[in-house]
Amino acid sequence: MADDEIRPANAADVAAVKSVTDAAYHHYIERIGRVPQPMERDHAANVAAGRVFVTGEPVIGLVVVEEHEDHLYLDNIAVHPDAQGTGVGRRLLEFVEAHARVRGLPEVRLYTNAKMWENQKIYPQFGYEFVERRVDGPYDRIHYRKRLD
Repeated sequence: MADDEIRPANAADVAAVKSVTDAAYHHYIERIGRVPQPMERDHAANVAAGRVFVTGEPVIGLVVVEEHEDHLYLDNIAVHPDAQGTGVGRRLLEFVEAHARVRGLPEVRLYTNAKMWENQKIYPQFGYEFVERRVDGPYDRIHYRKRLD
């Protein structure tokens, strides 16, 4: 696999998906006061369902998406800390948008924890617009969407 190729994850990637997700989100545990939801997901089930796409050999980044009738939901984007700042996240976001377009979906939706301040700067830079701030149980979330042309 070329370093910049993004491909569907397979069962052999489950451990790497967990490892990259944990590494990308671990530093948020203290800040938000709990384990971020992406760390608690059933990675094997998401891979088996075809919702996970990975990049790198070994895996350095991933996205988890869910297709809905009127949008593609970006459930998780994770880049290993050693690869952050190298364009992997940008390529993954571009992949998600292309994936939505191929499926005829008019927008991508996502949310981030309100205490993950870095993300609130990143998503608008890529054309995502603020939709709302909503508390879901113990999570204070900022919801975004990007309408696709």
